[in-house]
Amino acid sequence: MKVTLTRNFQYLMLIAAAIVIAFPFVWMVLTSFKPENEIVHFPPTLLPSKMILDSYTHVWSRIPFLVFFKNSVIFSFSVTLISLLFDSMAGYAFARLSFRGRNKLFLLVLVALMIPVQVTIIPLFIMLSHFGWLNTFVGLIVPRATNAFGIFMLRQFLVGLPKELDEAARIDGCSEFRLYWQIILPLAKPAIASLALFHLMYNWNDLLWPLIITSTEDMRTLPAGLALFMGQHVVEYGILTAGAAIATAPLVIAFLFAQKYFIQGVAFTGMKE
Repeated sequence: MKVTLTRNFQYLMLIAAAIVIAFPFVWMVLTSFKPENEIVHFPPTLLPSKMILDSYTHVWSRIPFLVFFKNSVIFSFSVTLISLLFDSMAGYAFARLSFRGRNKLFLLVLVALMIPVQVTIIPLFIMLSHFGWLNTFVGLIVPRATNAFGIFMLRQFLVGLPKELDEAARIDGCSEFRLYWQIILPLAKPAIASLALFHLMYNWNDLLWPLIITSTEDMRTLPAGLALFMGQHVVEYGILTAGAAIATAPLVIAFLFAQKYFIQGVAFTGMKE
């Protein structure tokens, strides 16, 4: 009886947490279907009195939504793919190879995790300005080409794989790169899928970095473009919430497809020596 009550209490807590987390998203989606006068009405209401699609039709004509969407796709997917390659290579080196200074270098990676992103923005901006990379995809992507969190996460996962795999492959004449590419990476699919989702979400939703590096409308990503639209014109909440709802859809779809690997990656990636 006590076990059943404890379990029911846990379920109630999980349901309450899910409602709190989902409520802003539900509010945003329902607001996108409201008339503009109803959005600013006080006291606010959750459900629209009349469902309309005007905000979704206007979002394509009132703002360059397709340009913002294309830039977000190029930026976030490029950063995700490049980061997965470099993070996995670094994680493999830290987890499976023995070389002088390995622990000290990994300590530097952990230190990098503790440095706020805002601290590095000004030096990066000056550096990219000298390179002539401001307002370019190269300037957006290259500084995000690897990530301390990704290296740490994959290193922690790869440490848990049996060392006998490496020894058997090397005895059979397997090269180091082939061992990494054909044996270790397939076994690390859960962690890689989880990290890919983290990278995609972080860069897709990133506002500060694209807002600073880009200066023209044709280079803005979705968060930066929508934020500037609020400042340049009268705030039209229906269009903004419709744009935000459309922008959120790819992340929801990506999570639904990768959730099995995501859960496995989070479960198997722990603190290992």
